[in-house]
Amino acid sequence: MAEAAIRADGLSKTFGGGWRGREVRALDNVSLEVHPGEMFGLLGPNGAGKTTFVKILLGALHPSSGGAYIFDVGCNNWASRKKAAFLPENHRFPAYLTGLEMLCYFGGLAGFSRSEVKAKAGQLLQVVDMASWGNTKIRKYSKGMMQRLGLAQALLTDPQVIFLDEPTDGVDPIGRHEIRQILLKLKAEGKTIFLNSHLLSEVESICDRVAILDKGRLIKVGPVVGLIDVRPTFRIETAQSVTMVAEAIISTHPQAVITDRSITLALDDAVQINRVIDLLRQNQIDILAVVPIRASLEDNFMELIKGNRDDA
Repeated sequence: MAEAAIRADGLSKTFGGGWRGREVRALDNVSLEVHPGEMFGLLGPNGAGKTTFVKILLGALHPSSGGAYIFDVGCNNWASRKKAAFLPENHRFPAYLTGLEMLCYFGGLAGFSRSEVKAKAGQLLQVVDMASWGNTKIRKYSKGMMQRLGLAQALLTDPQVIFLDEPTDGVDPIGRHEIRQILLKLKAEGKTIFLNSHLLSEVESICDRVAILDKGRLIKVGPVVGLIDVRPTFRIETAQSVTMVAEAIISTHPQAVITDRSITLALDDAVQINRVIDLLRQNQIDILAVVPIRASLEDNFMELIKGNRDDA
């Protein structure tokens, strides 16, 4: 079996305790794998443990128990970071430098010679569609341009795994689209991208798989398509009023939303839609349309979080 790009085995992290106060369990026995070349999204409400998880993978925190690995190298080993790069949220670059100067500076810190880093910086500015802005002072950059420059800086060492923390937060729709296209190009080149974001629509549009954390626990992980399949939901549109059958429908489907000429309901089984249709026909109500409604990732996210807390 091929090695995982990122792997967590029973990862737990506890803060505090002792005389200073009660313990806080930031991560609770989290295990997951991210495949090479995958675009993977990490979701969760504030305080779920997302940042703690990423910090452990980057070696900035040590776990209380369990292990974390990048291409099978333990994250307590500095060598694991040789294959990784990180674009933090709200990063800051010296405003008095140009984009090209900033990349050359960081390239020098990474050990590249002056000629190497200048050539590499020019190439990376092209990758992130910033070549025409390379000689412009960073103070004149928009938020989207700052994010693209940060992505170029993260790519200086040609990493195999790229960690991104809220890469499109505060970026306008055009900027988000541009960054999304760059990420898809990087994925096509075989890069593994680990995306930490609260923008569920963003994750839904580009990620192959998603993990959802809540209160330090991994509550679900899998393909985006699977995660957005909550319950089959349909809207039935009719030519006549449905008020005469409203009571019968509510008795079997309490969560149904009924207007004068429509019924919207979630079903345990798609076959149940036939029973509702039969009821309408028996009451001589003509059906104009039966429209399946696809739940969004946000709908399922809220349902999963609610279910996790109800079980806790």
